[in-house]
Amino acid sequence: MSTLTPIAAGLWTDEAEPRLIGGKHRTSGEIVFPMPLGDAALHYEPMLLARRGTLWSWTVQSFRPKSPPYDGPEDFTPFALGYVELPGEVIVETRLTGTAELTIGMPLELTIEPFDARRTTFAFRPIEAPI
Repeated sequence: MSTLTPIAAGLWTDEAEPRLIGGKHRTSGEIVFPMPLGDAALHYEPMLLARRGTLWSWTVQSFRPKSPPYDGPEDFTPFALGYVELPGEVIVETRLTGTAELTIGMPLELTIEPFDARRTTFAFRPIEAPI
């Protein structure tokens, strides 16, 4: 995937075990994802978020979203979409990947995957159960 570029800059770190980059409000302590841009960013301190969380809610996106704003592949493939609760931090809207049956409360971990032929995106996948 090294030849692919991220779908947007500043969403995750570029390391073997990437982490999402959120923001912690300097006054209230509220944690958000993604890190705010522009003038709003002045009120937030960048914060690396947990790599693991639990499935809070999910659905399947079964039709190609309207363009714009959708900027994905023309050949649309349905995908799972959900909210992952990162403990003590924030709930992140994300793609869900993997072959496991999804259940509310199941443990998930961050992964980086191809979005289309030229870009990557973040997603969460079920954590493999130890044998």
